[in-house]
Amino acid sequence: MTKDMTDGSPVRLIIGFAVPMFLGMLFQQFYSMVDTIIVGQYLGVNPLAGVGSTTSLNFMVIGFCTGVCNGFAIPVAQMFGAKDEKGLRRFVTNGAWLCAVFALVVTVLVVSACRTVLRLMNTPAEIFDYAWLYIVIIFCGIPCTFLYNLLAAIIRALGDSKTPVMFLAFSSVLNIVLDFVSIRWLHMSVEGPALATVLSQGVSGAVCLLYMRKKFPILRTVREDWKPEGSCMVKLCVIGIPMGLQYSVTAIGALVLQTAINGMGAAVVAGVAAAQKINAFIASPVEALGQTMAPYTGQNIGAGKLDRIGKGLLQTSLVGFGVSICCFLIALLTGKYLVLLFLDAKEAQIIAYACRFLLCCTGGFCLLTLVNAVRFTIQGMGFSVFAIISGVMEMIARILVAVLSARYFGFAGICLAHPTAWLFADLFLIPAFFYCRRRVAASLR
Repeated sequence: MTKDMTDGSPVRLIIGFAVPMFLGMLFQQFYSMVDTIIVGQYLGVNPLAGVGSTTSLNFMVIGFCTGVCNGFAIPVAQMFGAKDEKGLRRFVTNGAWLCAVFALVVTVLVVSACRTVLRLMNTPAEIFDYAWLYIVIIFCGIPCTFLYNLLAAIIRALGDSKTPVMFLAFSSVLNIVLDFVSIRWLHMSVEGPALATVLSQGVSGAVCLLYMRKKFPILRTVREDWKPEGSCMVKLCVIGIPMGLQYSVTAIGALVLQTAINGMGAAVVAGVAAAQKINAFIASPVEALGQTMAPYTGQNIGAGKLDRIGKGLLQTSLVGFGVSICCFLIALLTGKYLVLLFLDAKEAQIIAYACRFLLCCTGGFCLLTLVNAVRFTIQGMGFSVFAIISGVMEMIARILVAVLSARYFGFAGICLAHPTAWLFADLFLIPAFFYCRRRVAASLR
């Protein structure tokens, strides 16, 4: 079930690893999109806007959880590349202890702060209750988020990107079924899709755990492996926490941007919400290529094969540029029809907002390709602090757009937010990669 990525053609290994990850992201985005479609079509514009207005807040918190889990898996990939199975298991078990603590603390903090944060975000009164109910339920499911994402990250660190897809497919189908049951038959509001998301992810994580214990001999632990070790926990935190903060820092800019969007009214909020769901779906292949670089780099760092990292990054970037062009063409040719999945055809102005926002985002996907590929390569090398700095660059860009561009150019300024943020991040990440590579090369001499 494991896969060694330290030998063979980099581009073939990366694409072979990225394709299952891409399918997994499609499933993940699919059931997220189904939530939005059902809310928009069956509950109306205000519930849709309420759910959509929580996107950046959701990303900030859930992104932190996901980033921490991905960071905890990097030492696992490095130990796998170094053929140190005992060390690998120590990092897995200590990561599990840390995730249990993180899940409890983060859940208590964010659930208690939701109402205050939504008010600070200038959430319109007519959608406030929908937003609060939806996001509180999602955040109550944070332990499920940690469970699934840690297990999936560990499996990917061992070179297996296919197994997590099976569980995401199962989770997606379960989520869709629960969506329809909760809204059509139980007549629930936005709490129905939120509960469906939490329950489906929790079940997926539990099934994934049972499968791992049976099918991955390298992960079979004994009592001694579960003894907490300070040195392991420190290394995990040094890598994992910056990766989590990178997502959160990036999302702070998105929160400020969402505040500016909220100030433009429910119609703009609904249009941007629909566009962001489509954008996330279309961006899945670009995201998958980038995320592949973390386990690929981690394994090759562990094996001491630095030359393969540069080759892999270059080839991944070139493939990503081609994919980005295709994504823009998809948005250009089919964007309006995709928006109609979320909105009634009579909502002409909202549809126009959604289409404009979508085209601006996909037009910047070449910049996003570099952000993902370079950032995850740097993280795979173990330099997670640089990920935070790149996140700060994105945050600054989005805040500038929200404060200045949106004020003077209105919705047109809002549409430029994401491409501008990706450009700022790239200006830092590209030279940072060469610096990190020199540092690693010096340490291997």
